[in-house]
Amino acid sequence: MSNFSLSPSPTSGFSLNLQNPTKTSYLSFSSSFNTIFAPLSSNTTKSFSGLTHKAALPRNLSLTCRHSDYFEPQQQQQQQQPQGASTPKVFVGYSIYKGKAALTVEPRSPEFSPLDSGAFKLSKEGMVMLQFAPAAGVRQYDWSRKQVFSLSVTEIGSIISLGAKDSCEFFHDPNKGRSDEGRVRKVLKVEPLPDGSGHFFNLSVQNKLINLDENIYIPVTKAEFAVLVSAFNFVMPYLLGWHTAVNSFKPEDASRSNNANPRSGAELEWNR
Repeated sequence: MSNFSLSPSPTSGFSLNLQNPTKTSYLSFSSSFNTIFAPLSSNTTKSFSGLTHKAALPRNLSLTCRHSDYFEPQQQQQQQQPQGASTPKVFVGYSIYKGKAALTVEPRSPEFSPLDSGAFKLSKEGMVMLQFAPAAGVRQYDWSRKQVFSLSVTEIGSIISLGAKDSCEFFHDPNKGRSDEGRVRKVLKVEPLPDGSGHFFNLSVQNKLINLDENIYIPVTKAEFAVLVSAFNFVMPYLLGWHTAVNSFKPEDASRSNNANPRSGAELEWNR
């Protein structure tokens, strides 16, 4: 909706302002009474708001259009942004550096497959990637010799539930189900430190295909372990893909489901 205002001016006679509250620009018309209102005839008059004046036709009309200097650059940037531009990918992680090794922890998103209905279904859960790199010197690490271990959501749950004196062990065979099954063996052990100050993360890799036998371990303090647990708790629903389902929930979907089946599974469960 636009707003009009008419205000007298001692220099220009009057000023007519047209302003749109939803925009940042406005129009301003200004001129003098002598140039704006000219008599059509000496015998023709009209009454307006209790005042009597002679009918007039506008002439010598000036137009001024001004935009806000603050929003103008933003509007130009929006126009320059290409259509269909997607949100840029962001890489995050948490790293622990110690004297003999370094450990980086990075999340990996789940995978979805399309259905004929146009919806999507979770096809593969997300994971957390652990990368171990042995030290190559003082505060230097040889990432060309890094070893990788992927934690599933269940394995993440095992680490989250560890107490100060608890331990866990995971075994992976990347070639399981293939012809070279058993040729590569990865074992990750998470054990408490003897003094109770944290946990050891110990990864051993045996690769008979390239004749490799690697063992990398790194101590993780209580504070560092607490950061890992907090990050694992936060990222778990995203690894399961639950955030996509929650974001797609709509009120009309629930209403449609209740109307189609008045006695839903949830209702039957609560009535037991």
